[in-house]
Amino acid sequence: MPELVKMYIRNVVIGFGIAGAFVAMLLWFNVMNLWSLVSTSDAGLLAVFLLWFMHGIVFAGVQFAWAVMAMADKNGGPRGGTPVEHQFQPVRVRAEAPTQQQRQLRRR
Repeated sequence: MPELVKMYIRNVVIGFGIAGAFVAMLLWFNVMNLWSLVSTSDAGLLAVFLLWFMHGIVFAGVQFAWAVMAMADKNGGPRGGTPVEHQFQPVRVRAEAPTQQQRQLRRR
């Protein structure tokens, strides 16, 4: 298996683990009366699963993005490419009022 795929799977598992801990803390501390709502509902397990799954998607994406950005070379600056220097110059644009004939054409 390619190294990038291994890294992706590893970070997705870490992200879903963090999401599980996050949802467990939400339920443990009863944030917004969530534990009471989930424990008294007949669809409480589905709600907890969806809460964990959706947070898992977000945390897995963040975890993988952090891992990729952490791979950057910390000693040097940008690698490759030539720096582009822009010099903006003002450009004069003439603004003319429309003629009487142009105004009449617009009204039609």
